[in-house]
Amino acid sequence: MISVVDPLVTNYTVIDFRNQALSLIQDVRRRDRLPIVVGGTNYYIEALLWNVLVDTGASKGDCRGLPDTRAELEKLGGAELHRRLAEVDPDMAATLHPHNVRKIARSLQVHQETGVAHSRLLEEQRAQEGGGGLGGPLRFPHACIFWLHGNTEGLGERLDKRVDEMLSAGLIEELKEFHRRYNEQQVQENRQDYQHGVFQSIGFKEFHQYLTAGPGVSEEERAQLLQKGVEQLKRATRRYAQKQNKWVRNRFLKRPGANVPPVFGLDVTDVSDWEKTVLTPALEVLDSLQKGEKPALEPIRVEGAERSNKRSRHECEPCARVIIGELEWAVHLKSKSHQHHLKKKRKSELAAQQHQALASPCDAPPSTESPS
Repeated sequence: MISVVDPLVTNYTVIDFRNQALSLIQDVRRRDRLPIVVGGTNYYIEALLWNVLVDTGASKGDCRGLPDTRAELEKLGGAELHRRLAEVDPDMAATLHPHNVRKIARSLQVHQETGVAHSRLLEEQRAQEGGGGLGGPLRFPHACIFWLHGNTEGLGERLDKRVDEMLSAGLIEELKEFHRRYNEQQVQENRQDYQHGVFQSIGFKEFHQYLTAGPGVSEEERAQLLQKGVEQLKRATRRYAQKQNKWVRNRFLKRPGANVPPVFGLDVTDVSDWEKTVLTPALEVLDSLQKGEKPALEPIRVEGAERSNKRSRHECEPCARVIIGELEWAVHLKSKSHQHHLKKKRKSELAAQQHQALASPCDAPPSTESPS
């Protein structure tokens, strides 16, 4: 699934990817071969492993020229979207943060296209045999996941090096050409959108100022904008790597339900001995699983999976925030920000009590003694 979509098709979705990838996987299996899906984007991999997405039938490959209903909905803003969703699907509205514009718009779109509440369709998926808290059953009962991970410091250095190699391979020239072909007109018409299509990819928005610098910008300023873009790209790449690791932990390792593929951890901190530390152990695991034997390498196990994925809604009054999810709520309660707002609230309440006490007269009972 590399180079299969025109990058200017803005409404190619994860559902389109899933449908095309599943077709290829079935073809590989029919030829008695082992399909291997390489990440990347764990959200897309999850869509292949489990029946977790609602397909309304409206997204079918290249839909260029058709109105993008979801994009139009997103323009209404989070507050209005959340109000509309609460009217047609209060259960889904209760699980989505009001600022999560994209997911709210998606739920509204599902309701518009099917006439059925998104939450109801998802509940039907979960109710299927083998379903769980995050969706329907596992598609491939004998699947396994290899999680290639390394220590943060070593990974960060490799990611920075990877960005440098991308630059050496012509990243800037590629961005300039793409900007000239498509993005330049969007910027001129103030229609630039880094939330949809290929422009969501890391590498576009980080160089926006550099690519849109006009003829009046000096060479020195242009060089500074370029360097700023490089630094932002490296930071964004590191953040994305952290996000990927978090996704593996929360969505693969801690996924509620019984039908979860085993996750085998492979340490790639030192890639100099790749065959010994990564390739050979992975092949041994696959060989054992295909023979129906227990692999020598134990899968990673995490306790507390059920609790970590509950999509409950919590309102934090001191912080004036809405928190979705049990794990997220537990983390928030321990955070420095929450403790700061909690102390601030207690201090304010104490000051109000003291002020009220000072403002109130001492209502002592009248004396019953006779005057001398």
